[in-house]
Amino acid sequence: MREFNTNGPIFAADHYHIPPLQRAGTDTLLRLVEAKKYFVVYAPRQTGKTTTLRALRDALNDRGYRAVHTTLQGVQTPGSDVEGVIRGTLTCLEAEAIDTLDDDFLAHHGQDIVSARGPGVGLRMALREWTASDPKPLVLLLDEVDSLSGPPLLALLDQLRAGYESRPKRFPHSVALCGLRNVRDYLTPRASPFNIVARSLRLGDFSETEVRDLLGQHTEETGQRFTEGAVEEVWRSTVGQPWLVNALAHGACFRDPEGRDRSRGITREGIVAARERLILEGPAHFGQVAQRLREERVRRVLDPILAGVEGRPDFTEDDARYVNDLGLVTATPTVRIANPIYGEVIPRLLAQRVEVTMHHDSAQFLRADGGLEVPALLRAFQQFFRENAEWCWHDSQFREYGALVLLQAFLQRVVNAGGSITREHGLGRGRTDLLISWRQRGEPQVFLIECQVRRQRDGVDEVIRRGALQTAGYVDRSGAAEGHLLVFDRDERKSWEDKVFHCEVLVRRADGAACPKDDVRGVFPGSAPPAPGERTIQVWGM
Repeated sequence: MREFNTNGPIFAADHYHIPPLQRAGTDTLLRLVEAKKYFVVYAPRQTGKTTTLRALRDALNDRGYRAVHTTLQGVQTPGSDVEGVIRGTLTCLEAEAIDTLDDDFLAHHGQDIVSARGPGVGLRMALREWTASDPKPLVLLLDEVDSLSGPPLLALLDQLRAGYESRPKRFPHSVALCGLRNVRDYLTPRASPFNIVARSLRLGDFSETEVRDLLGQHTEETGQRFTEGAVEEVWRSTVGQPWLVNALAHGACFRDPEGRDRSRGITREGIVAARERLILEGPAHFGQVAQRLREERVRRVLDPILAGVEGRPDFTEDDARYVNDLGLVTATPTVRIANPIYGEVIPRLLAQRVEVTMHHDSAQFLRADGGLEVPALLRAFQQFFRENAEWCWHDSQFREYGALVLLQAFLQRVVNAGGSITREHGLGRGRTDLLISWRQRGEPQVFLIECQVRRQRDGVDEVIRRGALQTAGYVDRSGAAEGHLLVFDRDERKSWEDKVFHCEVLVRRADGAACPKDDVRGVFPGSAPPAPGERTIQVWGM
């Protein structure tokens, strides 16, 4: 039985898959090779790069080329050991040449050429003599090129550039460089212009049609169908990110005991359960995302998106393109988190270091009937935020988002005991929305928390009025039972006695008005119920 693949390259006999060259554009790739072009293929991790290059290698060998695919991951040596990297690259090539082509030229001569000519030109001369040893055109597909850095990377690129004009008789006919990033993102200002790249091709995510095709392969082979709701949930949660699509489907069909019963269909609920399990387990794929969050360029882009700040964001178009290439955001129609799963995972990753230092127990916020006592929870957070605000505004790497990191770490520690958080982020909306579902005894609770950061230029009453209107509208759309607006005040001149407050604001939806902070029903919930067409929003200042 084939499975959905979440580990390494695709093997057609073992895994459901979309034909890799179809995704990349078979005609485009073959035309580039036929025209003797050097080109780049790049994409985020676990999106099918290696599978695509292996398929291209096999297709080219069937057409009379000598094509070799090898990965340079692991070739990088400590420091700036150019010779070690050049010899390591030749070792990788000689192994693949033997396995793929039964060609042992490099095994007999490659290292000797480096010894005789030196590492500065050794790779170039070895490729030159290897190319001339056989009349078939030589094509190199070099994977994980950007795992190299510094002088070794520059030495590799310089030697490819120096031999380019000798192709195809005395140098490889065509070369593809593959990695997580476009070649322009790993060239340094000291690098000589690597201007021999004809095209840079980004391997995209699955389309909705391809997602349906992939899931349909399982149905065709096992008879187990995905309901329309399940298919829609896979697409909605992943927006076609290949690893996430496979991970959700594998979790629902092969890990869930009910899903392993092929007589039962896969439902939306089964996909949602697989999604929650995936997020809680924190697989290595999410660890790779966490590594990227440490990069300054990534931080500049994600910080304002997560915080929903208004005005001009503090990142350039080049920054946005770079983070888009990494698969963390999408740039159309606006810059936003690439998919809902990443939208939930990224805040959790940022909050982990804070969350592990917390010692509160969810039991202290539970009612007798097992429900969540939300006002008690938010009052406790006000005190927690007061104690840790210095970290948010000054010490956190994510300055705009620091307050929300604390909030989500605090809530996640509680909600893990019996609920879930759905996050919505939108650059320029001026807010971040959290929809919390609590599923202990009795009817599920659903409540909304909207967050806004107040700066010195904004009046408190205006922030509350605008935020309350937005919160009320989102409460209506989401079906939440209650809405809470949290206002984080960045004015360091104000005392905590002025910043920390709790009030209840009446929103009159008919005329779009909202009572100011001082014109409220009462300080605590439980006062007179709102009239038709009105809604009360709890406001928490800190």
